[in-house]
Amino acid sequence: MTAPPLNGLGRRPPIEVIRFPLEPIAPPALGSVVCETNDAAAFALPLEALKVRTFGRVLPEGADSRGRGTLFGGARRQASPAPGLVAGQPRHAPSPPRSATRIRAPRDVVRLEDRLAYLLQPPLENLLAAEALDFPFRPFPYQLDGIAYLYPRHEAVLADEMGLGKTMQTVVSLRLLAHQGLVRRALLVCPKPLVTNWRREFSQWAPELPVTIVEGSQSQRQWLWNNAAEGVLIANYELIVRDRQLAVNVPTPFDLMVVDEAQRIKNRAGATHESICAIPRERSWALTGTPIENSADDLVGIFEFVSPGRLRPQMKTSAIRSAVADHVLRRTKDQVLTQLPPKLVRDADVQLTPEQWATYQRAEEEGVIRLNDIGAELTIQHVFELVLRLKQICNFDPATGASAKLDRLEADLEECAASGRKAIIFSQWVDAIDKLRGRLARFGPLEYHGRIPSHRRDAVIEEFRHDPTKNILLMSYGAGSVGLNLQFASYVFLFDRWWNPAVEDQAINRAHRIGATGPVTVTRFLATGTIEERIDRILAEKRELFDAVFDDEPTTRKLGLSRDEIFGLFNLRFPEAKPEAAAA
Repeated sequence: MTAPPLNGLGRRPPIEVIRFPLEPIAPPALGSVVCETNDAAAFALPLEALKVRTFGRVLPEGADSRGRGTLFGGARRQASPAPGLVAGQPRHAPSPPRSATRIRAPRDVVRLEDRLAYLLQPPLENLLAAEALDFPFRPFPYQLDGIAYLYPRHEAVLADEMGLGKTMQTVVSLRLLAHQGLVRRALLVCPKPLVTNWRREFSQWAPELPVTIVEGSQSQRQWLWNNAAEGVLIANYELIVRDRQLAVNVPTPFDLMVVDEAQRIKNRAGATHESICAIPRERSWALTGTPIENSADDLVGIFEFVSPGRLRPQMKTSAIRSAVADHVLRRTKDQVLTQLPPKLVRDADVQLTPEQWATYQRAEEEGVIRLNDIGAELTIQHVFELVLRLKQICNFDPATGASAKLDRLEADLEECAASGRKAIIFSQWVDAIDKLRGRLARFGPLEYHGRIPSHRRDAVIEEFRHDPTKNILLMSYGAGSVGLNLQFASYVFLFDRWWNPAVEDQAINRAHRIGATGPVTVTRFLATGTIEERIDRILAEKRELFDAVFDDEPTTRKLGLSRDEIFGLFNLRFPEAKPEAAAA
C-alpha cells in the first residue's frame, strides 16, 4: 500500500501501513511534562511518513508511539483562536505554569496526515526548553498561546492589545519555524522608528538568527534585496514604497512576511498597501493592536495582505466575524493580565481662561458664519479646518498664550516631580509641544516627535529611562503612539484629544504594559463647553466599534464619525446637492 502525500510535498515511496487499535493508556511523563490518559480510535497510521520534530531533543532509546509522553503527553490546550478570544469574552486570570501548550492545526487543514503532524508535535514547553533554544525568561501563559497560534498559520493577524508582547511572540514563532527549516528567509516591515526596537528583540529572543536592516544607497539596497542569504530582512514602510520594484522582483518569495503596525496598510488605494501586497511570500502575518480604527473596512485592507479575497468591503458584521474567526487572535489586558498594575483614568475638565473663552467664542461664531456663506460648495474639509482651529485655541490663546490646560498641568507636574516619578505628555501638534517646553523648562523636559531626527530618538528614550533628573517627556501622538516601551512612566497626560480613540489607547499603552511596576495614572484634559466636549461624545461611541466585530453580541448602531456627525458639530447640514460622502 502507498502512503498518501504528506503536506503537499509529493508522494513517498511505498511503506507498510499498520492498523492497530490504540487502547486508553497513561504513558509515563517525559521531562517535566505530565502525561494524561488518552482515548484514541483505531485508524491507519503510516509509521514512516509521520515525523515528530523535536528541535534536537533526543528521545530515550527505544521510545515508540505507545510509550512516551512526547507523542501523547500533556494537557491538550486549544491554541487556535477560540470564539471567546476573537470575540473578546472575559477569560480567567493567568494560572500557574501549565503542563503543556499544544499547537493545533488551523481549521483549513483538513487532511488527516497534516492534522496528525500537528497533533504529534511535542508540547510547546518542550520545544522552548530545548538547549538550542535558550530564552531570557519564561513567556506568560497567554504568550505561549499566541506562539502556538502563529506557528502553524500561513495567514494570521495577531491583534493583541498594545503592551501584551506581540513582538516577542512573533520573534519566538519565527525562531521555531526557522529551527524546523520551515522559514529560511523572512521579511519584516515596520515603521521606521521601530526598526532598532525589532533588532533588539531579535538579539534577545533569537540571537542566532541573522538580521539585516535594508538601508544605504540604492545600489546597496538592491544588492540586499537580491542577495540576502537566510535570515531576517527588516525594512520600514517608506523604504518599501521606494524600493517596490526591487522588493517585488526578489529572486525567490519570502518564506514569511510580517507587517508590524498593520493599520498602516488599511487604505487599499494607497501606495503603501499596494507595495506591501505585491511582495511575493508564502506566509503572511499582520501585527496590530488596532485592527479597526475607523470602520470595519480597515480590516478588509489588512486582510488583502493576509488572505486576499477573504473579506469584501461593506460586508455585514456577522459575516466578517465568521470569516476571520480562525485568522485573528485578539487578547486584552483585562482578559489575560489581571496581575498588571491598575490603570487609573481621570478626565480633567477645565474652563478656558477669560481670554481664551473670548477668543474661542469669536472664532466659532465667525467660523460658522463663513461655513454657511460657502453654501453648496461646503465640504467636510472646510468643517475640519474650523474644528482644528478651535481645538488649538482650547490649548493656547493665540493672542495671549493663556492656557487653562497648562495651568492645571503644571500643578500636576509639581506632584510628579516631588515624587520622582516620570510622566509623558501627549499632544497632536508639535507647535503645542514647543509652547509646553517653554513653560515647563524648570522640569527639564525631553522631546520626542517628528522634528527629532530618527537617529536621535533612541537616545532620547534611553535618557528618559535612566536619568533620574529627566522626569518629563513631551511626545506627539504620531511619533510616540506605537511600538515604544515606556512602562517605567507612572503618569500619562493627554493634553489634547485625538480624533480616534484607538490612537489615544496606543499612546496610553506605551506606559501601561508588561513590566509596569505600579499604577499608571492617565489624565485626559477636556475644555468644557467647547468643541472638545462634542468630539468626546463621538469618541465614546467610536469605542463601541470594536464590539461590533470582536464582541459576542454585535451592536446594530452605526458607529464611527459619519458625514452628518461632522457637520452636526456646528448644527450644520450637508448641502443636499452634494453626493453622499463619509469621513474616516
